[in-house]
Amino acid sequence: MKLALLILAGIVAVIILAVLLMALIGSFLAKEHSATRSVLLHKSPESVYAVARDFESMPKWRADVRSVNVKTGDAGRVQFREEGKHGAVNYELMEDVPARRMVTRITDTDLGYAGKWTYVFAAEGSNTRVTITEDGVVSNVIFRFLSRYAFGPTATIDTYLTSLGKQFGETVTPE
Repeated sequence: MKLALLILAGIVAVIILAVLLMALIGSFLAKEHSATRSVLLHKSPESVYAVARDFESMPKWRADVRSVNVKTGDAGRVQFREEGKHGAVNYELMEDVPARRMVTRITDTDLGYAGKWTYVFAAEGSNTRVTITEDGVVSNVIFRFLSRYAFGPTATIDTYLTSLGKQFGETVTPE
């Protein structure tokens, strides 16, 4: 019995030390980051933009999104709430230039992270290069550590772009 308690105490101590170490390392990492990824799709900018801009239809092609509720906010801007496997996130459409550019930003203030995505839809011949730039702030030091060393700063963008490619029947690798 005593040995089991010592082993349990040792395991708990290792977990606590690991979390403290992650927090310490995370506190030295930059809070703000910018990450850019893109893919080339064999569709017109108008087609790609139409799918990306149809927020309510995202659950049909994004496996990480269960539902999206769209509304018009106080300033007349489009707002939407994504419910996904990691909870709910509220966004606002800040800029919308059809088939060319779109900017969304997180409106929540209590997630441990915030920021905006800038989408650019650029014609390359009869194809479209979709480029997403994330300008983010990660205030939670443990999430900052995990973002840097566990899943990387482009993981969410890569998942989005890969899903967007699948929506058009294409297998894409973000670059």
